[in-house]
Amino acid sequence: MNASSSSVPAEVVAISQASRPFNVTIEPPGSKSETNRFLMLGALSKGISKLVSPLHAVDTDLFMDALRAIGVAIDTGESWANIHGCDGRFTGGASVHLGDGGTPTRFMMAIAALARKPVLIDGSPRMRERPIAEGVDLLRALGCKIEYAEEEGRLPVRVGGGRMPLGGKIEVGRTASSQFISAILMLAPRLEKGIDLFVNSDSLTSPSYVELTLHAMKKWGIPFDVFRGENGQLTRVTVPHIDMSACSVAIEPDASSAVYFLGAASIVRDARVSILGLPRLSRQPDAACLPAFVSMGAHEWSTSSGMGIEGTATLNGIDVDASHWPDGALCVAAVGALAKGRTRIRGLETLKVKESNRVQVLAEELTKMGCRVETTPSSITIEPDFTTARPILIDPRGDHRIAMTFAVLGLSRPGISIGDPRCVAKSYPNFWRDFALLTEAPR
Repeated sequence: MNASSSSVPAEVVAISQASRPFNVTIEPPGSKSETNRFLMLGALSKGISKLVSPLHAVDTDLFMDALRAIGVAIDTGESWANIHGCDGRFTGGASVHLGDGGTPTRFMMAIAALARKPVLIDGSPRMRERPIAEGVDLLRALGCKIEYAEEEGRLPVRVGGGRMPLGGKIEVGRTASSQFISAILMLAPRLEKGIDLFVNSDSLTSPSYVELTLHAMKKWGIPFDVFRGENGQLTRVTVPHIDMSACSVAIEPDASSAVYFLGAASIVRDARVSILGLPRLSRQPDAACLPAFVSMGAHEWSTSSGMGIEGTATLNGIDVDASHWPDGALCVAAVGALAKGRTRIRGLETLKVKESNRVQVLAEELTKMGCRVETTPSSITIEPDFTTARPILIDPRGDHRIAMTFAVLGLSRPGISIGDPRCVAKSYPNFWRDFALLTEAPR
């Protein structure tokens, strides 16, 4: 099946090269990061909260189903969701399955600590491999009742059913994931002592996502105090115990989804992509990878209604730190594989514990195409070489980001097909429909 089809592909999709420049406007679905955060805040609050333009995809749908299972009523429409908050106390007594969703799983573990009856939380085989022990220890330090149901340090876990956790002082450092820190900060207003969080290392893991959490809490009207070091890094956050009231919030288009279309425009000369509704100064971490495409040679612009990229004649390799936008680093790597000279991307420590080991998978698939690739636990270096043009079937390992990344490469490098294309439903159910605009749309 060809990518130019607007239907959802079944087993394999063959990517068509962009035979001419395109000029398209894309409106990505709602931000996955924002949707998950506001779902958690709504569930913890009292009253009915409304989310406008939330993401409806596998990750967020499973999170909503899990919240419903412990007593949170959620009504949804095509462009909205109403959350009937439980005022910080949930019924519990359920088993929930979050699939591959790292953020929903870790947020759910914090929420379930407030359940009257224990909640069994599980996920996919890959999610059972991903780290949770650090988060379990942090939650236990706050007084949360949590135990491993099978293997120590892994899902499934049984949470809640005991006394309400009190909160208080807690220290955090470099962790495998920042998602537990975000979960704890949002849980804090429901704890009797709130939370006084101290950072005991040079910086947090993925600090941009913790900053996004604080921004979401501010929009929700939650007071907190932030202390920073000389370089602006977080050193301490205090969140008091308060009553949480219902809110109505509008969710931005997903910057992580927009990245693939910005990257696509970067690699096709004179192609233009406009991202509708995504502000240039969005707090979403992956919005910050836009300058990487510009450094390579693309042109950017922004308006009151969004931002965009135009491709140019030449792309050059770059050396860049992607620690603040690790998911976006995959598409930057794809563009780098088409650039002149070496591209090195650093700050990728967290990518090995995502839906796949993304650095390893990226290296293996680029090597199949002829590129010379070197990796470390925190970086990837790419020397472009597409002298071989034999057909390549990409195995995304069930990872939505890998599938979308290599779809972008297929616009320039002939012969690329993507296996398991349905995996994009995790974050962008209509990705293939929108991607088809790049090869179908007239100039």
